[in-house]
Amino acid sequence: MSYTDKMLRDDALKGKVIVVTGGGSGLGKAMTKYFLELGAQVAITSRDLEKLKSTAQELETETGGTCLPLQCDVRHYEEVENMLQAVLKAFGKVDVLLNNAAGNFISPTERLSANAFDTVIDIVLKGTKNCTLAFGKHWIDTKQTSSTVLNIVTTYAWTGSAYVVPSATAKAGVLAMTRSLAVEWAKYGIRTNAIAPGPFPTKGAWDRLLPGDLAEKFDMAKKVPLKRVGDHQELANLAAYLVSDFSAYVNGEVVVIDGGEWLKGAGQFNLLEAIPEELWDQLEMMIKAKKRS
Repeated sequence: MSYTDKMLRDDALKGKVIVVTGGGSGLGKAMTKYFLELGAQVAITSRDLEKLKSTAQELETETGGTCLPLQCDVRHYEEVENMLQAVLKAFGKVDVLLNNAAGNFISPTERLSANAFDTVIDIVLKGTKNCTLAFGKHWIDTKQTSSTVLNIVTTYAWTGSAYVVPSATAKAGVLAMTRSLAVEWAKYGIRTNAIAPGPFPTKGAWDRLLPGDLAEKFDMAKKVPLKRVGDHQELANLAAYLVSDFSAYVNGEVVVIDGGEWLKGAGQFNLLEAIPEELWDQLEMMIKAKKRS
């Protein structure tokens, strides 16, 4: 058994209809593939319809499942409503919303234009709000008894982080929304949870964030106590569990999956990891000598 193995039993998501925003590539695609393998019907959305169509065809061929590509800019509420109606027309219902669509810039904040800042806020926070509100209203109005919202956040949603301030700001809002609605909407049978992933490299996102040879110089694995980055199947396993009926008592939770990265960054003395063994020996001798004096 390996962490790259699939976790849930066959047909664990059979009968469920899942919508994955930003599902055409990267982590959204990886999670969608596993949902399909577990028997779910999945609609994937983004602004790039051609990429969605290509991804849907590829995943259907690989899994034998049903994947519906739907163009939708989550920044616009009317497009989200149209997307929801298209899902209902195709599948008759929807059980799960996975808010995965995101945008980010790595930049000193003073170098960002107001428009660049707004772009990230609009996709991450406003887009998540638009989808959550549209789907939530539908579930409440139709008295659907069991529904799930799963949001993708990040550990710097609660710590903050320099150089990704728009993303940190937006993700913090999504985190607050997750916990707030978990309480408010539980009476309608709606569970709301989130995942905070650490480094899970994807070709497109990491090329944009760390262009050229910057990715090689900025080795994310060195920041992780487990000394590796995440495998996409690990995230897909966690997401599948949280949208499945196996997690029916999990509500308002934010699950960190980062190999201990954020804890290492938070600890005041964690940098002492860089001290070699022989220097620790010297320090211990010095401390003992001082005690004897």
